[in-house]
Amino acid sequence: MRIDVCVCGPQPGPNDIAGHVVVVIDVLRASSTIAAALANGARNIIPFESTEEAIARSKAFERGEVRLAGERKMRAVPGFDFGNSPLEFTRASVEGKTVLFSTTNGTGALVAIQGARDVVVGAYVNFTAVLTLLRAAARGGTDVTILCAGRDRQFSLEDLACAGRFVRHVLDRHPDAALDDGAVAALHVERAYGDDLQRLFLDSAHGRALRDAGFVEDLRFCGTLDSHPVIPVYQERQITKLGPERGR
Repeated sequence: MRIDVCVCGPQPGPNDIAGHVVVVIDVLRASSTIAAALANGARNIIPFESTEEAIARSKAFERGEVRLAGERKMRAVPGFDFGNSPLEFTRASVEGKTVLFSTTNGTGALVAIQGARDVVVGAYVNFTAVLTLLRAAARGGTDVTILCAGRDRQFSLEDLACAGRFVRHVLDRHPDAALDDGAVAALHVERAYGDDLQRLFLDSAHGRALRDAGFVEDLRFCGTLDSHPVIPVYQERQITKLGPERGR
């Protein structure tokens, strides 16, 4: 089997990922927020590339059933219930709700994916849970593609380091896996930071921007390993939690 890491840039086409398990990573903050919302009981999360699409879709729901969430330039969209801070997605605020979600980078990366066998959402907060799925795929010889959402279509240090952590731990069990150049680069970045995720975040442009915008607690949240051990699965245009109630 092989492991590819898409560092940034054009999305892989359907032929590139046919039969693959794809992991979408947007550590700061969409992936971490999705994990938090599902861990706290959200029924499902529907990602949108644009806020206008999310607003239009909300009209199909009763007001009590749905929450609008999203950000542009790190700030909550005016009129939405939440922004993109994972701290907002508490059990009291999202349990049993459908979350319509649009962010600058992460949700666009998700909705563009077509043709994969499975699509999951990964971050540090749900790392080991997603790793378990990847190791199972590797045992069966299934190729893995890790897609870094990046920031404004540019390379993102924290996403690549998280991808490298997945690559390293899959290789622990499957050392003969073939790696593309992106996976090799991700390994080098991950080794440079190890478990010092706050240093990673403050070395990254987006991490520094979030700090300067007042989101220091979000950085702490997103750097807490395995705090929300769920596997978010994107299928049929919605994200749900893999578990006994949701078979694969």
